[in-house]
Amino acid sequence: MVLSTIKWSLEDYHQIIKTGLLNDRPVELLAGEIVKMSPEGEAHAFFSSETGSYLTRVLGDRAFLRHAKPITLPNQSEPEPDLAIVQPLGREYLSHHPYPENIFWVIEYANTSLEKDSTLKYHIYAEAGIPEYWLVNLQTTELIIYRQPRGRDYGSKMTLKEGEISPLAFPDVTIPIQAIISA
Repeated sequence: MVLSTIKWSLEDYHQIIKTGLLNDRPVELLAGEIVKMSPEGEAHAFFSSETGSYLTRVLGDRAFLRHAKPITLPNQSEPEPDLAIVQPLGREYLSHHPYPENIFWVIEYANTSLEKDSTLKYHIYAEAGIPEYWLVNLQTTELIIYRQPRGRDYGSKMTLKEGEISPLAFPDVTIPIQAIISA
């Protein structure tokens, strides 16, 4: 017997949220499926918070950092990346979460969620055209940077433990890798 699952649209997901059915449930919509989010361990929470504070200082008013908040993607996904670096559109975000065209790059910190973040979310971000995806592997203490989305994949991958990197959106900004992986 083959089981079929029901895929949820963004509209369905938003309706479910409005009913309160998902209150107090850590979930996100990924490729039409409502997926439980992994609990944050201490290292995950610490590094994502510290990196968010650092990037806020470095980028100033050029970008807005959203910590574990939804972004709305056209592939029936509304993930909540640990950090989304987005255009500072102010009150416009009262009417919608950031869309791909509003997103400079996203960062995920992964320990127990490494499999999901390096496969499912990787494909979702690439397919949505997110120009840059930074994945911090907390198990190996390395930063994996994906660039050049092409369909469901990225054309470029860099794995870094030291040195510096400039985000595509801000080539004049140099970020030490250690500020991202060891805060």
